[in-house]
Amino acid sequence: MPFKVNTNINALKAYYQLAKVNAQTTKAQLRMASGKRILQVADDTSGFNVGTSLKGKVAVMQGAQNNIAAAKNMLSTAEGALLGVNDLLVTIEGKLSDATNPTNDRTALASDIQALAKEIDATLKNTKFNNTHLLYSAAGSGFTFQVGEAGDTINIDYADSIADGSNNGYQSGVSTSLYSFINVSATTLTSSDGIANLQTYLTSLKSAVTDALGDIGNFTQRLDIKSDTLDVAITNAQASISRLFDADMAMEQLKATRGQIIGQAATAMLAQLNMAPQQVLQLFG
Repeated sequence: MPFKVNTNINALKAYYQLAKVNAQTTKAQLRMASGKRILQVADDTSGFNVGTSLKGKVAVMQGAQNNIAAAKNMLSTAEGALLGVNDLLVTIEGKLSDATNPTNDRTALASDIQALAKEIDATLKNTKFNNTHLLYSAAGSGFTFQVGEAGDTINIDYADSIADGSNNGYQSGVSTSLYSFINVSATTLTSSDGIANLQTYLTSLKSAVTDALGDIGNFTQRLDIKSDTLDVAITNAQASISRLFDADMAMEQLKATRGQIIGQAATAMLAQLNMAPQQVLQLFG
């Protein structure tokens, strides 16, 4: 083996090995310090790209979850108002029955029915969610919510049996029926034909309210299913993101410990190899 002192090749090789081990040890320690497997894009370019894309999808799905929650709150608000309206209609039904009794004060009954009908009108017009009409005017066209990834939307048109953008904000049959009660007179209640017409109007109103309540129930069920589906999708996506980005702390600790041990050994060997050329001095003794 030739003896050279100007360039200690073996010491350089030991130095390169030591530098490599130290870099690996440092990376393992940084991963433990940050909890991240990918410290820079170069660590896993494809994994970084896939994980970033998944993060975007998770953000969209979480936004959709918020939309679903808002839609369900909106439906709950509309449902509460309609249940109140339904109770008022039942009360009007009782008043109409009372009007068939000739000994009752039909003027007072007419006044009662007018007050109840006006309250129904006020409820339908003033039921709002975040200042948006829920049972009046444009509500009849429904409300579109994104409930998944881009393009996954649902139009919640539960109020189409009641509300309309024209005709005083109500569907034609609802408007005619409601204002017939608002303008009812004692004379109408005295006539059997008048009471029969009011019964027909009452049936129309109750049917519209019942249809709306049924639609609310159906949409709520659909939103529950959408929410459950998103929960599963978000959980699976986050599991994939964790697999790509989160460091395996136990494995990184093993790598760091291994690196420290090898690094100490490499340092000792570098010291020995660095001194090896001194053997040449024996030639000059």
